[in-house]
Amino acid sequence: MRIILASASPRRKELLEMIGVKFEIITSNADETFLPKLTIEEQSQRLAYIKAKAVYDKTEGERIVIGSDTLVVKDGKIYGKPQGREDAIAMLKEIQNGKHKVITSICVLSQKNGKYLEQVDYDITEVTLKKITDEEIARWVDSGNAYDKAGSYAVQSEFGVHIDKINGNFFSVMGLPVHKLYDMLKRVEE
Repeated sequence: MRIILASASPRRKELLEMIGVKFEIITSNADETFLPKLTIEEQSQRLAYIKAKAVYDKTEGERIVIGSDTLVVKDGKIYGKPQGREDAIAMLKEIQNGKHKVITSICVLSQKNGKYLEQVDYDITEVTLKKITDEEIARWVDSGNAYDKAGSYAVQSEFGVHIDKINGNFFSVMGLPVHKLYDMLKRVEE
């Protein structure tokens, strides 16, 4: 069966390859504007869904489309992907030296044997960052690796030296809750 990742994220690609899934990539280009009155979990699930749905609607036949979305939250403030250098620096200064949550949602839309199935879920992981100096933040941001990541950091990179604790799923922080995805893919086969 055709499996499609509705994301250009190199990390999500890497994680799908890691679990042995054969897939293709079609980016969604969905409008990721937040809707009012939704909880952060609902926002994240909605974004994962609209990404998957945009690609699902462009394709035909038996297929599985995987959409995902990651948001970082600290003290009720949402941190998506930074809009530039100053934004990335400001994000890291705000989330360093304490705990924040990483919410990663997953959506699997499938068509098999004439049956359409929608599955949407999310995973929350608590991440504790150490105190990071202004110089360390600037060096990280100036490496160019902060810009396509929620919260401006990558847990699986050299930034990992600033992470004190992770309470939850490491892969969800990377951008794809593979433990939940695996169960969703099994449901499609049932």
